[in-house]
This record gives sequence, structure tokens and C-alpha cells, in this order.
Amino acid sequence: MSTTQVSDNHTIQPMVSELPLQAVSQLRHDWQRSEIEALFSLPFNDLLFKAQTVHRQFFDANEVQISTLLSIKTGGCAEDCGYCPQSAHYQTDLQREKMMPVEAVVEAAKQAKQQGASRFCMGAAWREPKDRDMAELADMVEAVKDLGMETCMTLGMLTDQQTRQLKDAGLDYYNHNLDTSEEYYDQIITTRTYQDRLDTLQRVREAGINVCCGGILGMGESVNDRAGLLQTLANMPKHPESVPINLLVQVEGTPLATTDKLDPLDFVRTLAVARIMMPSSRVRLSAGRTDMSDEMQTLCFLAGANSVFYGEKLLTTDNPESSHDRQLFKRLGINASPS
Repeated sequence: MSTTQVSDNHTIQPMVSELPLQAVSQLRHDWQRSEIEALFSLPFNDLLFKAQTVHRQFFDANEVQISTLLSIKTGGCAEDCGYCPQSAHYQTDLQREKMMPVEAVVEAAKQAKQQGASRFCMGAAWREPKDRDMAELADMVEAVKDLGMETCMTLGMLTDQQTRQLKDAGLDYYNHNLDTSEEYYDQIITTRTYQDRLDTLQRVREAGINVCCGGILGMGESVNDRAGLLQTLANMPKHPESVPINLLVQVEGTPLATTDKLDPLDFVRTLAVARIMMPSSRVRLSAGRTDMSDEMQTLCFLAGANSVFYGEKLLTTDNPESSHDRQLFKRLGINASPS
């Protein structure tokens, strides 16, 4: 490749990368850890250029999909996830609440749609749902779909029968995050295994429900752990349709409340690597946006994030107001995607 002359004594050198962009039609499922770590090691500008190039091959770079997340059953979870104020293992200010009635969930979905959300996500603080809850959960799915919205649920682990019930009700997406790498997982949670999570994801996929699966950054994990999380996600037989990338929200009373804060640029790097490895997936900015400046979020969109959660709450933690998000989107020339 030749250089370009710009003056008598200066030339622009071509950008050289040991990791060339993959062809548009190629979605890889064979990523090696060394390749992923090499991406993380790229100069920041080169990494974002690569991620933005991939992003534009698969998506409109100025569109963002908007979802809203509602806690339909709050607190009292039997799991001991070290980041979660809903765990019954920790003393936090969170008040337990029973499962919301269907009518209240539908009203919240209507408000979310009016604010521009195209997908409505319903989360319950359970290790797994009980069979007696399934009929009401199915009613919620059907009622929200009747509003013309995509539906998503996160309920913990599922049995085969429960998965089929949600599919029959018309559930579009199921969220079940891996949280971190398999190697670091037991530092975060001990009440269920990494394989438990993978088994639930397989049930969801085999039932024909779209997969929403990502992780949390800033829990004391290493770069290698972030690479491991993305490797597991990208090497699934089919990439998750949605990949939420969360920034740890440090809640007093949880074991991770005093964890050192993550460098914002490390968060952006991880988003960019996720975009490169899973180019056709929606990469979602999720929890932790209240701690992100507008400038940091802008870098995230440049790195390939193209989905956010709208609304003032993400289950139990704060989220930017929808009006602020709309103002930021207007400043950036970003439009809401229909799906």
C-alpha cells in the first residue's frame, strides 16, 4: 500500500493492523483468547476506528434501539450475586415487593411506549420462577405484545417446560447474563454455577427465543476476564441478539460496594471489542449510565453501542431520565430504531 503525499516533507502513513477486518458476511465463532487480548491492546483510536467500521457494515450508525426495564417482583432473591441489592443475603435499603399484577405491568409498558421504547423488559428477583407463577407471567407477555412492543423477561433459571410456556406466550427475548468470565465467576456468585447459566441459555435458544446475554464491568475483574466473557459469548453457536454491557452500580450493603471504580476508557474499550466480535448483535448500554458523562456515552456510541435502557429505574438502581436521553440523542443526531 502506498503512502499519500500531503506536503513537500510529510506523508500520511497507511494504518497497519495485525487484525484485519473480517468480511461483512463472516460471523466468527472461533475466537482465541490471544486474538481478543490483542484487540484490547490496540491503540484506542485504532480500536474505535475498527469497531466503528464494523458497526457501519451491519447497522445504521445513527440509530439506537430503546428498551425499558421494569422490576415486576423486587427483592428477596436466594442468589448471592455480590453486586445485587435484591439478594436476600445482604442488608440494603431495598424493600421487598410481591409480583406486580398484570394490569400494572401493562400500564407501565404503555408509558414506556409513549416515551419511545420499542422493547419492554420484565425482571423478577428469583433464582428461578415457580410453576404456579407461569400463567401470570405468560399473561404479561401476551398483554405487552398486544401493545405492539417486543417483549423480554429475566426470571433466573428456567426448566424446559417453563421455557416452552414463555415461547408459547410469544416472548421475543430472554435475558440471562453470564456476568463475567468463567474463571472469575466464583468470586462474584456461589449459589449457581457458570454451567447453570449456560444451560438456561441453551434452553432459551432451543425454544426459539432470542437471547439477551452480557455481563458487568468494574467488579474487580482483569482484562483477561473481560476477554473471557466476550469469548464465551462470541463463540456460542449463535451470537446473542442483544449484548448488555453493564457498569457496576456500587450499592451500600453489597460485597462489591467498595470496589475500585473502572477507568471509563476501559469500559469503552470493552464495548468496542464486543462490537467487533459480535458485529450483528445489539450492544446495549445498560446499568451504570448515571455515572457516565454525556461525553463517555458518546464514546460508547462511537464504539458501537446501539441500544440503551430508557426510564428512571433499571430494576432497582437509578437510570438517566428519558428526557435527558432524548436531549443527548438530539445533540448527537441519533434516532430511535423501530426494533
